[in-house]
Amino acid sequence: MQHLVDTDQLSDAQIRQILEDASRFKTRKPAPLLSGKLLITLFFENSTRTRSSFEVAAKRLGADMVHLDPSRSSTKKGETLEDTFANLCAMEPDGVIIRHSENDTPSRLAEMDQVPVINAGAGNYAHPTQALLDLYTLYEWFGEEIEGLRVAIVGDIVNSRVAASDIRLFRRMGIEVSLVAPKPFMPPVSDLPQFERLEDIMDEVDVIISLRAQLERHKKPIFDDYSAYAEHYCITEDRLEDRGIVIMHPGPVMRNIDISDEILEDPRCMVLDQVRNGVYVRMAVLKLLLLDAKEYGSDPLHR
Repeated sequence: MQHLVDTDQLSDAQIRQILEDASRFKTRKPAPLLSGKLLITLFFENSTRTRSSFEVAAKRLGADMVHLDPSRSSTKKGETLEDTFANLCAMEPDGVIIRHSENDTPSRLAEMDQVPVINAGAGNYAHPTQALLDLYTLYEWFGEEIEGLRVAIVGDIVNSRVAASDIRLFRRMGIEVSLVAPKPFMPPVSDLPQFERLEDIMDEVDVIISLRAQLERHKKPIFDDYSAYAEHYCITEDRLEDRGIVIMHPGPVMRNIDISDEILEDPRCMVLDQVRNGVYVRMAVLKLLLLDAKEYGSDPLHR
């Protein structure tokens, strides 16, 4: 049984397969490959894009979805998460998609090894399907030869599971990553190049991935308000000028704080392409875990 807690559980061949399947699914409507399969979503944090994307992906492949609202579940009555999960698994779903505020929750459930577990975002450590769809978006724009591509991640990096997953996957694929943020927004330990000013990297990168500013997560105030943050880190026309830099963002975008209105309408901005690609990548992930993984045996990384 294979799970997707983070992308390091995928072999290079599986990553290539996900990218190829996503491209095929985007080109033509697939057969209902997952007809008769049942997936349960368990989202302990709010989600618009990820949850909807998984639902659309599953339905396009013919699977059924059941959504469990944790606020109405027995976890509110004192039941442990593991017991809730075990009871759901007793109903014989084919997979569980979970989002949680704690980093280790998906891995704890995966270790129970009852059904495939897909991490839809956990804590500030991992959001593997977002990293995969970001990688696919880069492949689509730049072509398959992306080794040496220069990507800057800008914003509240220390609190971003997207940044953490992107960094691990991108570096594995030979992409050069640099970080741009005020020091309190930087991860405490990193061997990546770090910059405090956007202006220092504008002529040195091919891609900027902007992140949502999460000032509320910082105990000590860094900026007086979001407009003060935007003065330094918002991606604007004045900053971008005529450079051919691709702009990305995992969403939700805080307009004129993370990215300006004008840049969101600019052809160099891939934000809606990322959302669109997320459906096809998640279709490919579901196909891999629910159908293809059986062909690899229990440990595909060593076959």
